[in-house]
Amino acid sequence: MKARGPLVTVCRQLFALLALAALTSGCSDRATAQKAPPAPPAVPVMVADVQQRVVPLQVTAVGTVQASTTVGVKSQVAGEIREVHFTEGRDVKRGDLLFTIDPRPFETALRQAEAALGQRQAEVSQAQATLARDVANQDWMQAQEKRYRALLEQGLISREQYEQIRTNATAMEASVRALRAAVDNTKAAVTAAQAAVENARLQLSYTRIHAPGDGRTGNLLAQRGNVIKANEDNPLVVIAQVHPIFVSFAVPEGHLAAVKRYQATGSLRVEARAPNQPPAVGTLTFLNNTVDPTTGMIQLKATFANTDNVLWPGQYAETTLTLTSETALVVPSQAIQAGQQGPFVFVVKPDLRVESRKVEPGRRLERETIVTKGLSAGERIVTDGQLRLIPGAKVEVKAGKPS
Repeated sequence: MKARGPLVTVCRQLFALLALAALTSGCSDRATAQKAPPAPPAVPVMVADVQQRVVPLQVTAVGTVQASTTVGVKSQVAGEIREVHFTEGRDVKRGDLLFTIDPRPFETALRQAEAALGQRQAEVSQAQATLARDVANQDWMQAQEKRYRALLEQGLISREQYEQIRTNATAMEASVRALRAAVDNTKAAVTAAQAAVENARLQLSYTRIHAPGDGRTGNLLAQRGNVIKANEDNPLVVIAQVHPIFVSFAVPEGHLAAVKRYQATGSLRVEARAPNQPPAVGTLTFLNNTVDPTTGMIQLKATFANTDNVLWPGQYAETTLTLTSETALVVPSQAIQAGQQGPFVFVVKPDLRVESRKVEPGRRLERETIVTKGLSAGERIVTDGQLRLIPGAKVEVKAGKPS
């Protein structure tokens, strides 16, 4: 019995040590489990696919809308404005009556010119009648001169009698020549009188002022009752033709070679967008013959039908000239981030983890950017939520903007 006592004591101590070790090991595992950090949650982002498509090669500029023609209407005669036949700010057609100037002074002048013409024509008739009479007398005297000359040769009359007849015939010839000149003078007077009548009639026609072309009228600068001068400095009204209409814009001379090259192959499309208006589509129709040496820009003009009046003279318009088209990779512009190593994007891999990839952006389009290197068609890239991302981060693709 004494021998078993120490053995039991040793066994109890060993058991206590094993239990203490097991208890210590369990406490250590729980402490380790509590200290391990939890896995980070997925970052909500919006994504877009890298697309390969045909994109236009364009040149953008700010243009100025110009009327195709602008005419200041003036009066060619002086007088009082009797009637205004249009409403300012409205469209008019070529030939529409705009103003009537008091025609009475010009009607009087026309009647006077017509009366003078009638008098000159009567003078011509009188001169022609006198000429006809003297021509007949000349013929009779020439016949008498021949008879008297024959009698003189036969010795039946004296030379004095013959010389008298010959002198009368010569005088009659001179009178006929003078009358012919008088008839010519009176005919010239008739021509001058006819010109005076035509001028008076023309001056009378100027009292009715017509629209020189189609367009829209501006402010009425002379009201009914005003007395105006001929060809005053200020017009009565300005008419601007807006169908068609021009947009003038300038591009850097570096684009000149491309513009000339592509214009040689066909018409170039131009799009102009005025503030708060839909875009208008036209055609490049003018390339200036010189480059402005002070700015290094060259002026171009495009023509627009403007049937819906979206363009108005004097407006500024965002102008886009399309030269040609090319196949390229495009991404939303907001996907490209600026980094220390240059521009980059976050590419979403199939396991929904992101990779930071350096790219080389090309031309910038309206809302997209061409990428010349670093991406392939069909890859998904992050377009929103980049600020919370690091390479290798897990993402959750959202259909809307992440909160």
